[in-house]
Amino acid sequence: MVDSLGYRKKFGVIAPSTNTSVQPEFDRMSPVGVTNHFSRITIPDDPVHSDEDFLKLIDNIRAAIMQSIDSVMTCRPDHLVMGMSAETFWDGLDGSVQLQKRVEERAGVKVTMGSDACQAALAKYGDIKRIGVVTPYMPVGDKQVIKFFSDCGYEVVHLKGLQCQSPMLIAHVSEKELRDSINEVNDSSVEAIVQVGTNLAMARVAGIAEFWLDKPVIAINTATYWYALRQNGIEDKVQGWGSLLSEH
Repeated sequence: MVDSLGYRKKFGVIAPSTNTSVQPEFDRMSPVGVTNHFSRITIPDDPVHSDEDFLKLIDNIRAAIMQSIDSVMTCRPDHLVMGMSAETFWDGLDGSVQLQKRVEERAGVKVTMGSDACQAALAKYGDIKRIGVVTPYMPVGDKQVIKFFSDCGYEVVHLKGLQCQSPMLIAHVSEKELRDSINEVNDSSVEAIVQVGTNLAMARVAGIAEFWLDKPVIAINTATYWYALRQNGIEDKVQGWGSLLSEH
């Protein structure tokens, strides 16, 4: 007997309680027979006006993350997906590896993280080394993203940190602002553009941007969900979210 709706795969997903973008984007990308079951990392929607405020936000996430894993595992998912990204980049590649180990030990199943997904996605486009990055973070968070990509052998040529004023307000960044940010981090030396921060609703915009830039534009929600599918042997091509899901 298998789950009547998630008869191919049942994904457990953890995401901050303030996040209103990752769940609808994941659900729209989901092939028939694959279901997503969310557990919320309960955090307050505190103002974020400085690096110190951002570090407090990260502490709030860390304090609640394991409880959210315990909650979602009661539906017995086949695989766990992290619908949050800042913590997956923290302390560079080594920090990402250690976080994955802790989460998998707690959950008892394999986990897909945004940091790993971005690496895997970039590898699909050949020998890319120079990237532009868009984030919703404060500078202290941006430094962690740069460290991670540098550890993985990439040069972050340009970075745009949107410095969103609360975790919930990340989702209020408009598609026009996202488009302008993509253009801001792009130039002829940039081989691909990566967006991090799962509450930025950029999956649709990234897919469109590939047409006018003629280069990969990778939204983290697209990369994470794509990688979760592929790690579980699901090779369905999903249209409308850019070349990663439709071609790879």
